[in-house]
Amino acid sequence: MTRNLEDLTAALLDAARKAGADDADAMAVDGTSISIDVKNGVLEQAERSEGVDIGLRVIVGRKQACVSASDTRLETIAIMAERALAMAREAPDDPYLGLADKGDLATSWDVEALELYDPGHEPAAADLEEDARRAEAAAMAVSGIAQVQSASAGYGRRRVHLAASNGFAGGYTRSDRGTSCVAIAGSGTGMERDYAGESRIFQADLPSPESIGTLAGERTMQRMGARKPKTGAYPVIYDERVSSSLIGHLLGAINGSSVARGSSWLRSAMGELILPETLSIVEDPLRKRTAGSRPFDAEGLPATQRVIVENGVLKSWILDLATARQLGLQSTANAARGTSAPPTPSIGNVALTQGNQTLAQMICDMGTGLYVTSMIGSSINPTTGDYSRGASGFWIENGEIAYPVNECTLAGNLRDMLRTLTPANDARLHLSRVIPSLRVEGLILAGE
Repeated sequence: MTRNLEDLTAALLDAARKAGADDADAMAVDGTSISIDVKNGVLEQAERSEGVDIGLRVIVGRKQACVSASDTRLETIAIMAERALAMAREAPDDPYLGLADKGDLATSWDVEALELYDPGHEPAAADLEEDARRAEAAAMAVSGIAQVQSASAGYGRRRVHLAASNGFAGGYTRSDRGTSCVAIAGSGTGMERDYAGESRIFQADLPSPESIGTLAGERTMQRMGARKPKTGAYPVIYDERVSSSLIGHLLGAINGSSVARGSSWLRSAMGELILPETLSIVEDPLRKRTAGSRPFDAEGLPATQRVIVENGVLKSWILDLATARQLGLQSTANAARGTSAPPTPSIGNVALTQGNQTLAQMICDMGTGLYVTSMIGSSINPTTGDYSRGASGFWIENGEIAYPVNECTLAGNLRDMLRTLTPANDARLHLSRVIPSLRVEGLILAGE
């Protein structure tokens, strides 16, 4: 068995050619994952997984099929190719299929400059356990915390290599290190819980377990005594922890798959004002030490910075090759894939223009309304943009936090909501989605 990913993808392509494929692309992934959970100061669960997964997509005429396996023997690879060809011949025609033209492929990149991988030693399980234990102890030290539901620490490393019959070949390695904690206070119907969690590529960038545990405990205590807010139409501030969900709905609506199907509430909005004129959204897949960065997409096209929304105006869809061809456009190099499925459009790093106000100033200027820190469930109509989500947070009166709230529902229409956005200046720059707290006007709150 070989663990050389470049050799595995080459073997997959060779097997596809021998089986009769017109074109093919292959993916090999080698991953390690460690997860440690602590409860009451004692190790509760420890998991470690390692493995290699391989995937092959074959194209015959205008038909395609994908197969995957975790067995990397050459005889298995030959069987995979034969089965993929048999499946492809039975598949329906897709006029938009095809690999990238050779002239469009990424030919050079600097993976080291992206700093996607911490070259330090893999953390020992005992070190992860100690981090989880320290986070739990810090949460329990917060006055009023009754128990810690979970305290966890983990590490992951993932090597990826892509190759295709059009000549593309490339790979990179990712790593991540994280700590999280969920704290509980009260009991029965008065029980409340909240969490804190952080993840970084480099261990040196990760906040201390104590700060994470303390934050989880403090957030939980702030929720004690929550009640339903008043029903009516009010301004709403989405905390930075949840504000990315609003931009996520926008990004989902401009995904090429939805647009090409005609099932997006922004399907006819290209060139139109969809955000306030002061706001722009920029994609940058080349940001250092960021989880969503990549040197190229899953079809071998070079990753580049681009503007998606400029001064409020929608400028671009999120496209892979197939959806771009269907819409008569060029790919935006946003293809993503796993070993068992063909590429689809997806987006990683995005940043929304930040505002000039702090969150505290925004709350002070709000008057009366809702400050949301947690979302529950989701009901979004993908065609109309009608929006309804459960929420909890804090009721604001006279520009000050009055009391915590829960069990309320927010309703509106995303197209109208996005046009009223006002950003704070509190976005966390290390995240793949750099989205500050956002104020939205005139949402309907269903409470008491």
